[in-house]
Amino acid sequence: AHQGISNMDVATDNPETSDGISPAHLSTGQVAFFLAYGWVICLWLLSEFLNWTRKPSQDVHAEDDLEQKKHLLEDGSGQKAGNGETVKAELPPPGSTTPKATAYAGASHGLLADMASSHLVRCALLDTEAIRKELPTLRAMVEFGTLMVWYYIADRTDIIPSAGKSYSRDLFIFLFVILTCVAIGASMQTVKAPVLLVRQQTEEWKGWMQVLFLLYHYYEAKEVYNAIRIFIAAYVWMTGFGNFSYYYKTADFSVGRFGQMMWRLNFLVFFACVVLRNSYMLYYICPMHTIYTVMVYAALGIGYQLNQKPNWILIKMGLCVAAVLLLWDCKPVFYAIWSPFTWLMGYLDPRKPGNDELYEWYFRSSLDRFIWIHGMLCAFIHPWWSSVLTSIDAMPAAKRTVVRSTIVAGCGVVGYFWYTQVYVLPKVEYNKVHPYTSWIPITLWIVLRNMTPTLRLHHLRLYGWLGCITLETYICQFHIWMKTTIPDGQPKALLSILPGYPLLNFALVTAGYVFVSHRLFELTNTLKNAAVPHSNNHLLLRNCLLMACAGVLLYLTTYGAMHLFIRQIL
Repeated sequence: AHQGISNMDVATDNPETSDGISPAHLSTGQVAFFLAYGWVICLWLLSEFLNWTRKPSQDVHAEDDLEQKKHLLEDGSGQKAGNGETVKAELPPPGSTTPKATAYAGASHGLLADMASSHLVRCALLDTEAIRKELPTLRAMVEFGTLMVWYYIADRTDIIPSAGKSYSRDLFIFLFVILTCVAIGASMQTVKAPVLLVRQQTEEWKGWMQVLFLLYHYYEAKEVYNAIRIFIAAYVWMTGFGNFSYYYKTADFSVGRFGQMMWRLNFLVFFACVVLRNSYMLYYICPMHTIYTVMVYAALGIGYQLNQKPNWILIKMGLCVAAVLLLWDCKPVFYAIWSPFTWLMGYLDPRKPGNDELYEWYFRSSLDRFIWIHGMLCAFIHPWWSSVLTSIDAMPAAKRTVVRSTIVAGCGVVGYFWYTQVYVLPKVEYNKVHPYTSWIPITLWIVLRNMTPTLRLHHLRLYGWLGCITLETYICQFHIWMKTTIPDGQPKALLSILPGYPLLNFALVTAGYVFVSHRLFELTNTLKNAAVPHSNNHLLLRNCLLMACAGVLLYLTTYGAMHLFIRQIL
């Protein structure tokens, strides 16, 4: 079976499991990860010891440390990074430098000398001063690695038993209603102004959709499949809406900002693929958001000088539609473009063997191929839309009531026909019309959710908090809430810490699952800010080269060791 980006195996024979599926031996990537994890633990312990035994009189560089904690990055010449402005970032990882470290290189020594003086290299060479200063970053790396080890233990070992899934419509609805009541009663908050589609509202939107999405997977609630398809389309819609809004308002097409987006979308999933030997496409939401983020970036970044001209924005959106028609509606074109990337985008379910490795990518991405453009369009007309709502709010009470009632009635009629003609279709038939109709319920929800200032002012913080960690909860659900048990397997079983007590087990496992998801969200952002500076391209290039070189060196070393020693033992 295809193993995607994590297909770094050196084993050829696989013993059978209880379900008849053969598990793979540890791959080179997995062994490399565990070796790196052990090495980072050693560096972290040494850093803790050095900081614990350090005397106050030895703190001759207190000012430098203070500046580092304030996240100021400087280049080798001692000038402020970027275009003459100070760059804010998190504490640099072992791959970054402090002002003192960059002095070793100097501008005249070039990139290689700068790389050699980085904290990554200095930590690898056991430079105690560098190790001591990197304590916060080493803590984050150790915690992240520990959570990845928990992924492996929970999903790929028999230490924690598994249980089967069972669906109860009553329980499914009950859980969502209870959580919503708690959110309304305990987390209702207001924003400063009744802004259309304010961030807190979109986070809330993502949150309650994610709850239903996760419950759908946990209980295998097949009867709400069509609703889940709409929720996924709404996520992609937000990709178009959010990215367009940012680029259109800021014109910030910097490599650093784009790199931060890619890190946010793919850092966790990369390590999940390596540690669990899964394909990238197992977590199809990640490549979908990645490709549509890239397309929004390209649409506005190419000829960005024209973005202030409305006609050109509409032309660009038209070109996006044409590109979608060419890339997805002409299937041979899609396969011709993506075939060279089968190693990355290919996927075969080991429980349902087939031979078309790109089918999953084609199917998943084609379902929502238009909705991101609708998101861009909504972001483009956002000012006009906001002015319409403001004018309605300013109308006399009687007229305002009539206008709002008319809009609500119109939404009801459209929603009724959409529901009776589209939503109730069987799964296969619905999927055929979904790309062309998903914008209808999304638009109706936006209109109704923002109809009055009161609705725009209030949001549910609990759902908003969950909405911030949707990516992490999506990935974590496969391995520490449910179980896949095999590489590239779908989560067909549930994690069962309390066998025989399904509801208590659900509560306990869910609490741990949400906690881990939140920690991974925090750690991803911490390491992102440390490794991917926004405005210092020189530092960004250096960090990327260092991480790539370190990864390749670690992989090749592990690969050689496994072939030279482990194979001889076996």
